[in-house]
Amino acid sequence: MRFYRSELAFMAYLLLLVGAAACAFWASDIVFRQFPAAQDGALGGGILALRIALVLLSGAILIGLFYFYPMIRKQAREHGQLQQMTKSLTAKSATFQHAALTDPLTGLQNRRYFDDALAQYMDEFSRIERPLGIMIVDIDHFKSINDTHGHDVGDEVIKGLANTIIEYTRYHDIAARIGGEEFAVVAPNLTVNELDKLANRLRLAVSNLAFNVGNVRLRITISIGIAIWDGKESGAALYKRADSNLYNAKRSGRNRVCA
Repeated sequence: MRFYRSELAFMAYLLLLVGAAACAFWASDIVFRQFPAAQDGALGGGILALRIALVLLSGAILIGLFYFYPMIRKQAREHGQLQQMTKSLTAKSATFQHAALTDPLTGLQNRRYFDDALAQYMDEFSRIERPLGIMIVDIDHFKSINDTHGHDVGDEVIKGLANTIIEYTRYHDIAARIGGEEFAVVAPNLTVNELDKLANRLRLAVSNLAFNVGNVRLRITISIGIAIWDGKESGAALYKRADSNLYNAKRSGRNRVCA
């Protein structure tokens, strides 16, 4: 049985009352035994006062035990339940927040997280005047993959690409699935040439992936558009430039990086 602090404090208080009552009873009993004939006068009044004190203490103990203690225990239980509920709600809130910012299929961040992270990176990198780039990644002919092999295979392709992106990006890069078969990466502290090399390493790694679909080994390619922040444009404008470069990569034949 669990006791709360308020209950333990009240029990200690009751013990003091019990001790005081026992001392009062002991004192009155000693006086009564020593002076059995001296019931009147000051001594008799003292004995009566001790017995009244004993009755009052006994009453206080009984009231505390059967009235105040159940009230304190009820409040302590309610307080404990509220604490547990608060902890549970805090844990659920953290879970919901994580779910709200994470893509459930790939485990990568989602578009909302990407936009917030990009804005924060832009704010920081505007102060230190270092390059900040992004790349937009899209699976080539993804619709035909879904139409030919089914959405389950399409999901496996998306997860395979996500894992490759995680493998080829750095720990401080932000990788996100921003919708369908499209992904985005915030890549800080890289020049356009360095970002181009990173994007092409990712592109080549993806082209070497193979997905077993029955008797068929399915291979995919990706197109990537990259852009380096000019230090003045908004996050939306930077994203639009990279997306425009992705469109150019698609239009130029796919399976390439366009800057």
